[in-house]
Amino acid sequence: MLDQHVPRVSRTAAGAAAVAARCVADAEGSRRLAPDVVGALIDAGFARHFVPAVFGGTQGGFAELTGSVATVGEACAASAWCASLLAYLPRFAAYLPLDGQREIWAGGPDAVVVGSPSPFGTARAVSGGWRLSGSWPYVSGVDYADWSLVCATVPDAAPRIFALPRRDYTVAESWFNVGMQATGSNTVVVDDAFVPGARSFPREELFDGKAVAAEGDCHQVPLHTVNGLSFAAPILGAARGALAAWTGYIAGKLARSRPGAPGPSRTSFDMALAQASGEIDSAALLLDRAGAVADARAALTPELTARNLRDCAIAVRTLVHAVDLLFDLAGTSGQSTSSPVQRFWRDVHSAASHVALQFEPAANAYAATVFGDEEARP
Repeated sequence: MLDQHVPRVSRTAAGAAAVAARCVADAEGSRRLAPDVVGALIDAGFARHFVPAVFGGTQGGFAELTGSVATVGEACAASAWCASLLAYLPRFAAYLPLDGQREIWAGGPDAVVVGSPSPFGTARAVSGGWRLSGSWPYVSGVDYADWSLVCATVPDAAPRIFALPRRDYTVAESWFNVGMQATGSNTVVVDDAFVPGARSFPREELFDGKAVAAEGDCHQVPLHTVNGLSFAAPILGAARGALAAWTGYIAGKLARSRPGAPGPSRTSFDMALAQASGEIDSAALLLDRAGAVADARAALTPELTARNLRDCAIAVRTLVHAVDLLFDLAGTSGQSTSSPVQRFWRDVHSAASHVALQFEPAANAYAATVFGDEEARP
């Protein structure tokens, strides 16, 4: 039975968002989250959200996490991105053999786990485990991680996931992007590290949602069912943040306006507000449903997984359009480096470019379930 004092992210996310809001400017400048923000996200329960209950974790749900990540995103998209991955990467770790899980959470359920499921490394079997080398770019939050989970190819077998403690890899500074600057998505470098057998598992188990040594419903959900959700939730929050910042700015502008002054008409602002807010709300409904589908694990089908892929891609397209509407009418002041509108606009576009959110593969997977193309199913 779960400890009643375990933090639930739905109750604590607003407090973490407040800390992120105070630190957002400094975080962008340093290209990583401030320690206070990292601490607030951990204290809020993000790191333990999908950790098995046997290790003190919440073993929580996808819908709850989606709403909580979006709450943080209203203050800072980069903090929300890291909050989401702070939760989702420990879910990957739950696919390790039990002895490997014990290592990860030996110090408690709030270990910070980061990583990449892309096979950018190589591994070879040796006595007792594996020798691993490789370089994995775009590992968000790696600067404050305790563990990294990375993927590598192995001879004559499918790719595998490997868990490494901080002492077994180095971090190369490589994150200089125009958007999502504070995610600190730098590169993990591994040079012939030994990885015990208990700290590795076949990647296909994660893709198929078949955790061998974890029994929670959240550990039996295929990656494709929720991968888009993990990256779309921060964008939803950022779009809401952009709407709030834009609305406050435009309200002040209208209050100061004079008849005959140059610029867009009042109707233009009204239409942008109605259109953008409606699109943000519609995207939220799609993501809410995607989370509910993942939480109803027993009823999950390939068709619902494909629909989740489609819905997340469409939701993100919709959110990008909504933020573009707002940015286009924010005027010169909205483009100032001090304006939160331009920060949200940059972050939304940067986050939306993630491979997991692209519409074409999502459309192909969805159409395959409709037309019966087994090879193209997710």
